[in-house]
Amino acid sequence: MAEPNLIAGYDALLCDLDGVVYAGAGAIDGATQALEGLAAVGVSLGYITNNASRSAEQVAAHLRELGAPAEAGQVFGSARAGAELLAQHVEPGAKVLVAGSETLAREVQDRGFVTVGSAKDKPAAVIQGFDPMIGWTDLAEASYAIAAGAFWVATNTDLTIPRAEGIAPGNGSLVAAVRAATGAMPLVAGKPEAALFRTAAAQLGAERPLVVGDRLDTDILGGNNAGMDTAVVLTGVDTMESVLAARTAERPRYLLSGLGELYRPYAAPVSTGRVFRCGGASAEVRDGTLHLAGAPGLDAWRAACAAWWAAVPDTEEPAVPKIEHGPQLD
Repeated sequence: MAEPNLIAGYDALLCDLDGVVYAGAGAIDGATQALEGLAAVGVSLGYITNNASRSAEQVAAHLRELGAPAEAGQVFGSARAGAELLAQHVEPGAKVLVAGSETLAREVQDRGFVTVGSAKDKPAAVIQGFDPMIGWTDLAEASYAIAAGAFWVATNTDLTIPRAEGIAPGNGSLVAAVRAATGAMPLVAGKPEAALFRTAAAQLGAERPLVVGDRLDTDILGGNNAGMDTAVVLTGVDTMESVLAARTAERPRYLLSGLGELYRPYAAPVSTGRVFRCGGASAEVRDGTLHLAGAPGLDAWRAACAAWWAAVPDTEEPAVPKIEHGPQLD
């Protein structure tokens, strides 16, 4: 009997966008075709995004233009999550300084808050989200308000975002600038917090969702925090090297080259003592060194991750192994 495809074990896919479905304005090869195939195998689809610069309707429209199936109700974003977090901590009708997009401002207004643009308006809170047009003045006004005691929410803390041209600064880099100016720490609404994933799963009626993303520190950590299985794809920010070195909380269950692998049986490493094998590759940790054998490629990295993570099961910091290549291990 043929092995089942990876996605057959799940009833929903909770999918990141940047670096998974698209990079910049263009779709990643094979991504939209993989997403289109989910309905035929009875798997629900939700998009989990930390991008607070666009509404759910705008995100869905962009996805449809790229050829991916998408409706606004399938998009779960950090702008809405940030506004909901504000509502849990700030009185209705309060003034809120929005350092972010018009989409974020509308979400805040929809929760009954009054949006302002200056610390001189004495806002009760500041909410900060990504907007490619944000400038020094916006960050300065946010800093003045926070230093004066305003409650601070960040929609996300992604340090970088993948673009077609390369890796660019993300909202986390802008949040870091305000942190440096104020010494304060925001509450974070989006990934890697678990709430966004659990909300999406509940609204999709999913009992066994799979979270897929390109970032360990947001997608994988967030899915793990929510108690869900996670898969990292190598089409965005994180690389095979950074996945191997991942701290324990950010280790995914699956390592995939892209979304198309959801429709193939997963080649999971198998252990014999300290040796882990996957395909034609094998890996073992001896005296703190990771020994690899076999052809380079995804199977080798899967074996390497299994061996290294078994040897270093608990680490709060990235752990980079010394690697030696040699003949096939016994």
